[in-house]
Amino acid sequence: MRILEEFWYGNIEPTEYDTSSCKEYKKLLELICRNEEKLKTTMTNDQKELFEKYTDCVREYQTKTDCLIFQNGFKLGARIMLEVMEESRFNR
Repeated sequence: MRILEEFWYGNIEPTEYDTSSCKEYKKLLELICRNEEKLKTTMTNDQKELFEKYTDCVREYQTKTDCLIFQNGFKLGARIMLEVMEESRFNR
């Protein structure tokens, strides 16, 4: 069970993923940053403060959503493995 050992010792971080190889992701992130900067230049200080509160809430929501998606994906993977193991036990 090498993967469990790697996970235990912190060598696997389930929330990390490499986005550098995904051109679409990189392009979208650049667009988001560029548009955010353009938007901020048109805002008053009060609007900037409100926008920052908004983006903080969106990030927190996204983090919680990512966690739930990870949990559901892990559970689905476990259910698939249980079914595979059950089928292989009956097919011997």
